[in-house]
Amino acid sequence: MLRIAICDDYQNIARSLADWSSVGPDAEVVSFTRNLGDVDEAAEALKDFDVISIMRERMPFGRALIEKLPRLKLVISTGPRNRSLDAAACRERGVVACSTRQGEKVPPTLEIATTLLFGLSRNVFAEDRAMRAGRWQEGLGRSLSGGTLGLLGLGNLGRGMARIAKAFEMEVIAWSQNLTPEKAAAGGATWVSKEELFERSDAISVHLVLGERTRGLVGAADFARMKSTAIFVNTSRGPIVDEAALIDVLKSGRIRGAGLDVYDIEPLPAHHPFRTMENVVLSPHLGYATQANFRAYYADTVECIIAWRNGAPVRVVQD
Repeated sequence: MLRIAICDDYQNIARSLADWSSVGPDAEVVSFTRNLGDVDEAAEALKDFDVISIMRERMPFGRALIEKLPRLKLVISTGPRNRSLDAAACRERGVVACSTRQGEKVPPTLEIATTLLFGLSRNVFAEDRAMRAGRWQEGLGRSLSGGTLGLLGLGNLGRGMARIAKAFEMEVIAWSQNLTPEKAAAGGATWVSKEELFERSDAISVHLVLGERTRGLVGAADFARMKSTAIFVNTSRGPIVDEAALIDVLKSGRIRGAGLDVYDIEPLPAHHPFRTMENVVLSPHLGYATQANFRAYYADTVECIIAWRNGAPVRVVQD
């Protein structure tokens, strides 16, 4: 019996999005619909599985966990890149690590970032709550047209945000550690220093990859430079931002608000301060969570298992 675990299948839909029967009649597929919180809990739940499918970075899959899984032979990470998967530890243990492709041509995270950005600026989320409580038009929103959008990162997602902002006649400025004025211009933005970006922007949107250089990159000194009317949006990764500093600036009302799709700990703890803040709009890491992406992820996962069983693994992770 080949035992296959699907981790972090929150909606319990993974088995309906691909033909798992094609893996073979001897395969048993089990979905875990809740996050396995720590290494020991995950190890206990997954110790009897040969194949494990992990959903992006929802559950860190590092050396400490890999070494506690004696039956593990194959791990498949959805998406083309997962920095929380220790591919080197897999190789050392003789475990094959594979990845999947994306399903969407245009990154769907752009839609979430845009929704948070413009929904916050026009008070859509606050007015929705007010209407459900029987009230009507409690405040005036602020148009971002003619304002300045600051982009932290000008890769594929950042350039997409620049195009959207230009449609609303916004000025677009950008900064990242490797960005140059020439690259910024080619991406539809004007290069500025990090300090100037936080000082000038009416809205700031984060589009950086999490790594050692970007962890904690945005902190209290940056938030202190922001306009009191400015909006902060993060749809990249929670740890890029000093969460305590963000909580402090939001609690004090020193910026207009924040739209967040990512957090230091996911799922967000039940009693986290963000859950009670009126000037924060939350979404549960929906950036990549679309039907097209998930269908592609799980179809590719099944393909990876079949290819591995045939002795010719595909999309093997190298680093």
